[in-house]
Amino acid sequence: MNTTTTTFADIPEHDTASGDNGAATARGPRSTAAASGDRGAATASGDNGAATASGYNGAATASGNNGVAAASGYSGKVRGAQGCALFLVQRDGNYKIMHAWAGIVGQDGIDPDVFYTLTAGKPVEVK
Repeated sequence: MNTTTTTFADIPEHDTASGDNGAATARGPRSTAAASGDRGAATASGDNGAATASGYNGAATASGNNGVAAASGYSGKVRGAQGCALFLVQRDGNYKIMHAWAGIVGQDGIDPDVFYTLTAGKPVEVK
């Protein structure tokens, strides 16, 4: 008889925040966090995790190895650890997509643990 042991560390975690100022945090490998309200924050701290912020002024952070952070709302921002992928969308005042950008932390001047937003189609450090 074969038996399999699963620990909680092996199970991906998923968290969602849908209200304004909400926060979603997911820990563990392959976990996902999504924030859809205005000024929402999503953080994925496990390896291969994904954080997505789609609301106005949303923030997404990927702090685990090989993570992904994406912000698709108006005035969104992203940050990640070394080697993480970052995705940004820039919208006009009518929320029409004007620019999209993708990059990897540690390449092309993108520094780890620094928030970036998209301005004129280019990633700009948030001060």
